Amino acid sequence: MPTVAVADLKDGDFLLDVREDDEWKAGHAEGALHIPISEFVARYGELTEAAPQDGRIHVICRSGGRSAQVTMYLAQQGIDAVNVDGGMQVWEAAGRAVVTDDGQPGFVL
Repeated sequence: MPTVAVADLKDGDFLLDVREDDEWKAGHAEGALHIPISEFVARYGELTEAAPQDGRIHVICRSGGRSAQVTMYLAQQGIDAVNVDGGMQVWEAAGRAVVTDDGQPGFVL
């Protein structure tokens, strides 16, 4: 499974957050695309429209389990996707910004 450390992510990297709605509302990475894993297959077209054509998709969840499943699925589709190791828990612990939909400080649920 291709993985990337939070520390290796750069501003502007495409981030797909596959956590559920309540987790997203509590706090997420600014600029991430949110498609919950429970809706992923039905909303797959949203990802293909939003993702950079020849770019990498960095998939994140709370700790890395759900994002690993989505990363494997995307890789099977021939898409360059990597799992963000440790997920939003490591993201927050590393001091990366976690925000709510209105831009206020958030937290990882």
